[in-house]
Amino acid sequence: MSNNIVIIGAGYAGILTAKKLAKRLRKIKDVDIKIIDKNPFHTMLTELHEVAAARVDEDSIKLSLKKVFAGRNVQVITDTIQNIDFDNKSAIGSQEKYQYDYLVMAAGSRPTFFNIPGAEEYSYKLWSFNDAVVLRDHIRDCFRKAERETDSHEKRKLLTFFIAGAGFTGTETMGELAEYIPILCQEHEIDRSLVSLNIADALDRVVPTLTEKLSSKIEKRLKKSGVNLYLGSHVVKLGEDYIELSSNGEQLHIDTKTVIWATGTQSADITQKAAESLPSECRARLKTDKYLRSVADESVFVIGDNIFYIPEGEKTPVPQIVENCEQSADVAAHNIVHLISGEGEMMEYKPKFHGIMVSVGGRYGSALVGSSNHKFSLPSFLAMFAKHFINIIYFIQVLGWNKIISYIKHEFFTIRNNRSFVGGHFSNKTPSFLLVPLRLWFGAVWLFEGIKKVAEGWLSSPKLTGFFNGAQSWYESILNGAGDAASSATPAAAQAAEAVSSATPGTVEKAAEAVGQALINFNFLGLFRILFVSGKALADSTLSDLALKLDVPLMNWFIDKVILPYGWIQLAMQIFIVVAEILIGLSLIGGLFATPSSLFSLVLQFMFLCTTGLYLGNLWMVFAAVAMIFSGRVFGLDYYATPFLKRKWKKLGIVRRLYIYND
Repeated sequence: MSNNIVIIGAGYAGILTAKKLAKRLRKIKDVDIKIIDKNPFHTMLTELHEVAAARVDEDSIKLSLKKVFAGRNVQVITDTIQNIDFDNKSAIGSQEKYQYDYLVMAAGSRPTFFNIPGAEEYSYKLWSFNDAVVLRDHIRDCFRKAERETDSHEKRKLLTFFIAGAGFTGTETMGELAEYIPILCQEHEIDRSLVSLNIADALDRVVPTLTEKLSSKIEKRLKKSGVNLYLGSHVVKLGEDYIELSSNGEQLHIDTKTVIWATGTQSADITQKAAESLPSECRARLKTDKYLRSVADESVFVIGDNIFYIPEGEKTPVPQIVENCEQSADVAAHNIVHLISGEGEMMEYKPKFHGIMVSVGGRYGSALVGSSNHKFSLPSFLAMFAKHFINIIYFIQVLGWNKIISYIKHEFFTIRNNRSFVGGHFSNKTPSFLLVPLRLWFGAVWLFEGIKKVAEGWLSSPKLTGFFNGAQSWYESILNGAGDAASSATPAAAQAAEAVSSATPGTVEKAAEAVGQALINFNFLGLFRILFVSGKALADSTLSDLALKLDVPLMNWFIDKVILPYGWIQLAMQIFIVVAEILIGLSLIGGLFATPSSLFSLVLQFMFLCTTGLYLGNLWMVFAAVAMIFSGRVFGLDYYATPFLKRKWKKLGIVRRLYIYND
């Protein structure tokens, strides 16, 4: 007998439910999971304002459903569900009918207009991917037209922006606009004083779910950014190029070409249709029992924004926030798995919400976090950090490594106009081709090191005993105050210094000229010791006399007990080092596999640091390796090889399933 599960909606709740079901039911045969949405992608609704105000690219908030469910027993269907036949357990779409044994309602919400004349016809919405793109293009178009407009009244109308609603969406959108407007003014040579930013709400403060203190801080931030607040004001009417307000008994008429509607939400069309058959409350939110089943149909589970459920001990229904989507998805998935497999027990929905966060542009945020009994506010920097951290946690569940890398790139590495809470400090503004000479030189040094070791006989006879022990004797002579450092400059020590310097000839001879000096000798709980010494008196030292070593007892034991007692292991290790150095050098010079070569270069440098140490004169190789990690595609063979290999890599089933690729 087949178990058909149909999930309507690929929003936050729907997408997580489908993934959890696929994972927990993967060993059970005859389970068919379908997720149906009108779009072939999942949209990050909480980030729409960032696209609308052109802070990030539109692709950054769009996640392909095929990629999300690659390698999983989930059928992605692009269709619009228009009705549900609960008696015959059938979801009726515009393309076909879908039979179900268990139905998950996760259709989300849409804007509500409160029957205000002209609101739906003449306002811009911000509740879908398309809304964000349309609004972004419209805002820029207003500036293009205003730049050429000679009539002062029409110019001001084009440059007047109004947001109806000062909740989460309205406030965050206005914060982004306040940052974006000065940039547009500069691009189009428009005086900032000609631009009017306005936000209105029927309540007397912004984001009323926050404390009054935090709301006040946000209001101050908006005013400082040049935003006019119309609090305690009701929208009366919208026209093609105006908005009318009732504020303190006064009727206000404001000419504008842009009204963004953010006053509230109601259930999606299909949920409202379902509410004609199932009990509902509060703008067609479906009433559920404690297991998140419809109170009238136990085969129907309701999650996310579609839930109307008051948890035990609470007075209000669960809020329409992302955390509710995540927690309700887990409960619904658990209970469906129980009903199909017969394992475990039904789980009650006992949500624990940990706070709310509002960003006012890319640089400022406010957060109220904690337990249900005690919450505290976070400073702006920590609030913004928390926002990005929470997003990354969500991406780990949805699209793993691939989306995390993409998100960090969009939010930090390619951020426009420094619009980030860390400014533009992480943004990649330096042209990569400037690193090409460094890459070539860095590769040449590694190649020289490998060839030199071949000439010294590293491929024919064991040399590591003198190499490691000589270096250790040199450090001990300095730490023990042996006086003349030259006494330790045996042939073995000379070999060791070659390891310490990696590329600087004659270092031992320089170090042996005078008494050495220990500058740092720090032992951390016996786990490792940091040594920083000079082969000369500090006043006479150069970078080639200063050496740094990370002394790790476990590493020392491995060398003494496993490597040095056996000549064949020494020789194998030597061959490995020589081949690695030559290959790294050739790789960097040719720009082929530059990223893994740079990373492996860091591994070798760390090995040297823990065995023989490194002279400061050669630490540049560590920093060069870091700089070279993403440099191969500029005047290198990676320009051709990387795209080809990425295409092949992404086709592997396990790679798609684990998301271990980067678009």
